[in-house]
Amino acid sequence: MSRAMEPLIVGRIIGEVVDIFSPTVKMTVIYNSNKQVANGCEFMPSFITAKPRVEVGGADMRTCYTLIMTDPDAPSPSDPYLREHLHWFVLLKLILPKFIPGTTDVSFGKEIVSYEIPKPVVGIHRYVFILFKQKGRQTVRPPASRECFNTRSFAEHNGLGLPVAAVYFNAQRETAARRR
Repeated sequence: MSRAMEPLIVGRIIGEVVDIFSPTVKMTVIYNSNKQVANGCEFMPSFITAKPRVEVGGADMRTCYTLIMTDPDAPSPSDPYLREHLHWFVLLKLILPKFIPGTTDVSFGKEIVSYEIPKPVVGIHRYVFILFKQKGRQTVRPPASRECFNTRSFAEHNGLGLPVAAVYFNAQRETAARRR
């Protein structure tokens, strides 16, 4: 097991959301142009109202990816009976940016399910970005509903296999006392 996987195991992303996998692609998720998501970090809901920028590293410019963002703690971590709630679903195609010569490929995508702002009501919620490498130009079908989404079933139904990258952050309801 790689050290990169440890936070995903400790945070119960591996086990509850996905099976153990080997990360093979570098994925960076950035909110508000400057705050990178790191496993287990906490963001205030007021900070994550706009969809993030996602950077995906890869050498093959023909590669397509499926990116999903889910909340496995809906509606509350103590009773996640809606597990999981789908917040975002994007099909990505790598393109080489002109402003960063040869370093990181920036992903651009087609939003299939629009970004839904995380609004945790009770408890600390985990919000997980999971990246799958598509096998060619396959068709990836959106789920019927955002609620009761299941990452494993979604990947199996669409022939995506195991993830190639994942990262998550925590968020909880902002109270008047915490905003000060």
